[in-house]
Amino acid sequence: MIDSRLVADGGQVRRRRECLSCNERFTTFETAELVMPRVIKSDGTREPFNEQKLRAGMLRALEKRPVSVEDLEAAISRLCHRLRATGEREVPARQVGGFVMEALQQLDDVAYVRFASVYRSFQDISEFAAEVDRLRGRAGGGEPQDDDTPQQ
Repeated sequence: MIDSRLVADGGQVRRRRECLSCNERFTTFETAELVMPRVIKSDGTREPFNEQKLRAGMLRALEKRPVSVEDLEAAISRLCHRLRATGEREVPARQVGGFVMEALQQLDDVAYVRFASVYRSFQDISEFAAEVDRLRGRAGGGEPQDDDTPQQ
């Protein structure tokens, strides 16, 4: 090996090498193979983590919302990193869903409520209202106001 350096924001190692037989020089790029944990579904079955399935679910929640593709991809990347960082070989689907809800809440409250309604199986409008009230309390720190209440 002649030279070695990090490239691609530290995600790859570039190495200049020389063949011992013919003295030909060449470059190799090495990346770490990061294994995602398997997901344990609620029925006890296990399946490999599927990033496309994650992306599809988040896109469905974010449909027609003002969130850029870059922000979505960054959230997915952070979520995948967070799953790898658990160090576990298997994670419950509930944990993955919780991570997704946290990511969506940071991106867009409407998308968060959409996802939560399916994920938590909201049964009626009161569950939607309770979740929206909770979000309002978090954002404003006060009581939600009716539309007819004069603003101060």
